[in-house]
Formats: sequence, C-alpha cells, structure tokens
Amino acid sequence: MTALDAPLRNWAGNVGYRAARVHRPRTVAEVQEVVAGSERVKALGSRHCFNDIADTDADLVLLDDLDVRVELASADPDGSGVLWVPGGMPYSRLVPELARHGRALHNLASLPHITVAGATATGTHGSGSRNGSLSTSVAGLELVRSDGGLVVLEAGDADLPGAVVHLGALGVVTRVALRFQPTFDVRTTVYLDLTWDALFADLGAVTDAAYSVSVFTDWHRVTSVWVKSRTDEVDVAREDFFGARAATEPTHMLRDAAVENLTDQLDLPGEWHERLPHFRAEFTPSRGEELQSEYFVPREHGRAACEALRGLAGRISPLLQVGEIRTVAGDELWLSPASGGDVVALHFTWVPDEPAVTALLPEIEAALRPFGARPHWGKLFTTGAAELAGRYPRTADFRALVDRYDPRGAFRNDYLERTVLG
Repeated sequence: MTALDAPLRNWAGNVGYRAARVHRPRTVAEVQEVVAGSERVKALGSRHCFNDIADTDADLVLLDDLDVRVELASADPDGSGVLWVPGGMPYSRLVPELARHGRALHNLASLPHITVAGATATGTHGSGSRNGSLSTSVAGLELVRSDGGLVVLEAGDADLPGAVVHLGALGVVTRVALRFQPTFDVRTTVYLDLTWDALFADLGAVTDAAYSVSVFTDWHRVTSVWVKSRTDEVDVAREDFFGARAATEPTHMLRDAAVENLTDQLDLPGEWHERLPHFRAEFTPSRGEELQSEYFVPREHGRAACEALRGLAGRISPLLQVGEIRTVAGDELWLSPASGGDVVALHFTWVPDEPAVTALLPEIEAALRPFGARPHWGKLFTTGAAELAGRYPRTADFRALVDRYDPRGAFRNDYLERTVLG
C-alpha cells in the first residue's frame, strides 16, 4: 500500500481536497485496514464531481491500483447476465472489454471517463425515455464499512435499493455487480433548427423518438438535437425530425469547439460503447474548463420547467456554455433523482466562474421549485437537506441505513451534513 502526498484537485479544478493523507491500497484487506484505522475517510474516484462530496480532512482512498478483477457472476441463455467489476474502474476501460465478449450495458453517460462506483453512487445517467440511470444496472455491491468489515449486498437484499445511490455515506465500494445484455449497434444523427414550438408541441414525442435523445440549448433557442438510434429498432422520426434538418458535418454542442473529441455522428453505425457517450474516451471531455449543474423534474412537468428556465435565459446565458435536456426512466432506488417515476433532466455546463454560478443557482432552484426539482448529487447546487428530505420519501430510511453502516461517522463530511444527513 502506498501513501501519496496531498493536496489533490477535482477534474474541474474548483475543489481542492483537504485530506492529510491519500492512500492507494492494492488489496481489499488494505482498504479495510485504512478505513478501520481512520477517524474520517472517503473514497475518491475520477474526481469528476463538481462539489465536495468526496472531501475529508483526514484520509482519502484511491482505488485505481486495487487488485480486483472483472468476474462473471451469471449468464443467461439470452446473452444477459451479471458481472462483478472493480468499483474504481472507469467505464472507458470496462466497456471495450464487455464489447469484445459480445456484451453491453443498457446505457452510458455522455463521457466514459468516470468510475463505476462514483457514477452509480450519485445517480449519474445517460439519456433515453426507456433507459434508467447507470445506477439501475447495479445488481450488487461489495463495500467496506467504517469498522473495516466487508459487506456484500446482492439482488433481493433489503438494503440494496438504499445502498446503490449512497453518496459515499455507507462505505468504500470495492466491487459493483452490473447487469449486462447482448451487444447492439447505434447510429447518431444531429439535427439543427428545431424550434421551441415544435419541441413543446409534444416534448414527449421528441424525447421518445429514439433510444437516446439529447436536446441542446442556450435557453434562448434550441441549438441542436442529438438522436441516437439502435440499428435494430425503428427510428420514429428520422427523415423529418419535427421540422429540424440533419447536420451534414460533425457538430459540437459547444460553439467553435474541436469535433475530434466527439464520438462519430452522420448516421454512421458503431458499437454501443462508441456511440452512446458524446465524447471519446481518449480525449478530454468537452473543453475541460467548466462547471456543471443539473436538475431533475417529473416528466409531466418537463415543458413547464423548460418554460421557467427560458424566462431566465437572460440571467443564465452569460455564464452558460451549453444546456442539455434529457430524459431518464424512473426507478425505485431511494436517493436516485429518478426515484418514483420518469424524469426530465435539465443540465447546465457553466463557464468556470464558481462565485457567479453559485450566486445564480438559487434563482434557478426557485424557478424549478414548483416542479419538485431534485439536483444531481455530483454537481453544483445550493438546495439544503431540509428541502431535499421532502423530495425523497425514503430519506429517513437512508439515514437509518447510514447509522447502521457507519455508527462512528467516519464517512460523514460537510457535504453529507449539508445535503442529506443534516
């Protein structure tokens, strides 16, 4: 086991981790030793969260050197099954290996650089009205509790629905069991000049038109729509996408940004893992200089929430690089932003000016409050624990789960006190 000198910063550079010590254990036993011997400890993944969710002033644990292998747990005759994978493994390393064996995950986030444990712990998602978040692929967890004990949760365990989206409050996740399905191909077509009137005439029809649909906007206008279709399914509106025209050259969602870091477009078929993300694994996602926020509203409030944000376009646009409207299928995970029903996700990629963004967020949250908006746990938001408890009916159950797994409070930090446990 090696210890590294702190400090570290997150991917965006807006968070400096305060840890006195940073550990890179090589075995699960070493993880148990660090956790049991630390007064306060947190796991740190790809550092793509934009807030202090993984911060602590004592010990940080990085899992990228952990000697844990991908293992097949079960396989069904139809090509589906379950794999145990290292929690610290990024999707960019996992998914090519799955594809080589004819396997696929149901969806991926817009960038593949994030780790399995970090993405599933925060309810991170891709897009598609029929597609749940990445967390819904989880069929089991192996984690180290604050007493150093190793806990394995599997399908049917009463704790699993509360433990999947755990925000780092329950322990250090060493392995995650993921459900897979047979591989499939996807093609991406970008459409331009979609009007607000056409979008709002039937927002559901637009977002349901393909396997994955992302609507990009500056909240003054719709700038582009990325339509990702499975080649084995019929695309509802390919020839005339609600009045929008297909782009004839690769198109970035950010103005004047290089297209080389994007996955292929122009209706060119490719394997699922080469099309579902927006960005290629070998490139820095986006421009690499940004902050992010995101809010989820019940699907039935999608249009009204978008109209509310359009009313703030003049306040939003000076700080915005791009906005994105996506859909996520509902689930029953206690702290999932899609818990209880299908949602529309309203994403903001900001310029790297955290004081100005933080000052604006309360206005956005006030505009979305009538729709019961839930923020993305890994991005910037100001909504506090009292208000969020009202948005998540299982909050009290989650707090009880935390008390059982971490009775001494080793995994608690300022973020958890401010958002869930306070």
